[in-house]
Amino acid sequence: MSPTLNWEVITGKPAMTHVAGLTDIAGVRAWLEDVRPHLTAALHTYGAVYLRGLPMAGVEDFAAIRDVLISERTPYREKATPRSRLGDDVFSSTDLPASQSIRMHNENSYTLTFPGLLLFGCLTAPEQGGATPVADCRKVLEALPAALVANMRAVGWRLTRSFSEHISTDWQTAFATEDTDEVERYCAESLIGCSWQKDGGLRTSQIRPGVITHPSTDAEVWFNHLLFWNEWALDEELRETLVDEFGRDGLPFNTEFGDGQPLTSDDLLAVQAAYDTATVRETWQPGDLMLVDNILTAHGRDPFRGDRKIVVAMGAPMELADCRPTVEAAPAFA
Repeated sequence: MSPTLNWEVITGKPAMTHVAGLTDIAGVRAWLEDVRPHLTAALHTYGAVYLRGLPMAGVEDFAAIRDVLISERTPYREKATPRSRLGDDVFSSTDLPASQSIRMHNENSYTLTFPGLLLFGCLTAPEQGGATPVADCRKVLEALPAALVANMRAVGWRLTRSFSEHISTDWQTAFATEDTDEVERYCAESLIGCSWQKDGGLRTSQIRPGVITHPSTDAEVWFNHLLFWNEWALDEELRETLVDEFGRDGLPFNTEFGDGQPLTSDDLLAVQAAYDTATVRETWQPGDLMLVDNILTAHGRDPFRGDRKIVVAMGAPMELADCRPTVEAAPAFA
């Protein structure tokens, strides 16, 4: 009989279990094999779970643990934020400046195939800040104004990206190819409208559902990057600088509702408030693991000071079509 897990659930913090008595990665892997059904059940309940006290020292240890918890890996598609590839499909969580916070989002919510599971591991904890907050997307959906949710159900959300070597990510990096024909094929297969610009840059646009259903639990969730990449979520001074330099159509990212209706300031505040209501966080300690159901739970990053090395792996790929989306995925322009 496999051992049970005792979950500590404290207001404002993710569910956590303290692990004792394990001294090497072979023992950790054997223990995880035994408790994996309990971890899955806990994930369906809490959306994200912390494991504290594991003897995890480096990327190789993390990868070995990942291979027990995540049997099928998910490639990083349509790259958007800078990450370092650390080997064996392990990445840095993000390489954005330490002073920046990262708003809540579900990983790769804009792709047709996205990771069902995320695994975060702490190799070096920062001296201050740097938590990876998580928000239960079931609670987010419940907290949103009914009219905003109804609009999202009806028309979905639109992501527009402008790829450039000057700001953000160039298309060669984002699509991992130098071949324009290959990019066009990928976009056509992935229901992404694409348009080549005079300067050799690329502009893409895609409509995705913002409310989907978890295929295993039947829970309906708020699932998107609507807030994360909206122009009004940028620092005001940065936004003005980018618009002055590149124009609104040249912003590296922007979002709106699927019918082209822009977000109002009230919409923006309501979505942020719903995330805030559902957000919990825990201060990282070396050896910590956090397993996240990427459909049930959004995640972000707090600003920090000092060295911070949080690694991440993605897997258990999910097809958008299997999540009963309320809007059909579609390109926003041909």
